Amino acid sequence: MTATSVVVATCNRPVELSGCLRSLLAQTHPPTLIVVVDDAPGGELTPAIVARYARHGPLRYVEGTRLGLAAAHNRGLREVTTPLVAFTDDDVVADEHWLKRLAEAFASAPDVGCVTGKIVAYELTTRAQVLLEGYAGFDKGATRCVFDLGANRPADPLFPFAAGKLGSGANMAFARAALIAQGGFDPALGAGTRAMGGDDLAAFFEVLQRGHSLVYEPMAIVRHRHPRDLRALKRQVYGYGVGLTAYLTKCVLDRPRLLGSATRRLPAAASHVLSTASTKNARLPAGYPPELVRLERLGMLAGPFAYVASRRRVARAT
Repeated sequence: MTATSVVVATCNRPVELSGCLRSLLAQTHPPTLIVVVDDAPGGELTPAIVARYARHGPLRYVEGTRLGLAAAHNRGLREVTTPLVAFTDDDVVADEHWLKRLAEAFASAPDVGCVTGKIVAYELTTRAQVLLEGYAGFDKGATRCVFDLGANRPADPLFPFAAGKLGSGANMAFARAALIAQGGFDPALGAGTRAMGGDDLAAFFEVLQRGHSLVYEPMAIVRHRHPRDLRALKRQVYGYGVGLTAYLTKCVLDRPRLLGSATRRLPAAASHVLSTASTKNARLPAGYPPELVRLERLGMLAGPFAYVASRRRVARAT
């Protein structure tokens, strides 16, 4: 089976990181290397945790640049030499067959550049967790799907712009050469930047634009620790709104030829966001707070401005 490495970005979450590393070291397809990128370097706890688990497997600790999740992923990518590289979050516990299923899926279609997997809740014990599970739609179903811009183009008027339907950043793997060829992840996107998200969506979109296939593999499962309190949920929902339109802004800025195609999809996009009958809104749990709806939409309005500001910040930093 194809050699695969794993990159985990972390930021002051030692308990969650410990659980994540235990699950990665128990994989039936052992990773060639696990790179832990510390995006809050300077403390002693995270390096100590990595050192403790390094006694049981191939772990490497590297310091991040405090520039956010996408930059941390790019930092980890530079440490990897295997043909495949998987990414997950420090608040995730991976199924023991997770990496095996991801690696196998790369052989399921021609020229696969990316594979995403199923994300299920680690627990659903608080109202905030139940609300997020209904809102986010992390679980993309039980059927393997192949996406590309040719024969496997779905009958969805928002494809390929609605990249959130393809997977999520907590469970994704790439052909390393393809990811490097597209420049890795956009450091102006993602958690820890003004854009707050969208780095995974932009990477999925770019894989398709470059002619590769993307596969959703439902047997590659991770369990995500949803936030337990409403305050954290509010920030997350707002951030998803910001990240979505920030990512779309990047698509148009980087590929101006897509502006016409994106504009023609605006009525369908508006219906998707605003209609109570859309697939997005129909799955919301009973009693979903109107405040969360408003926060997401406010985030969407802020996203383009946030991305431009974040892009300028990255340009200054580099």
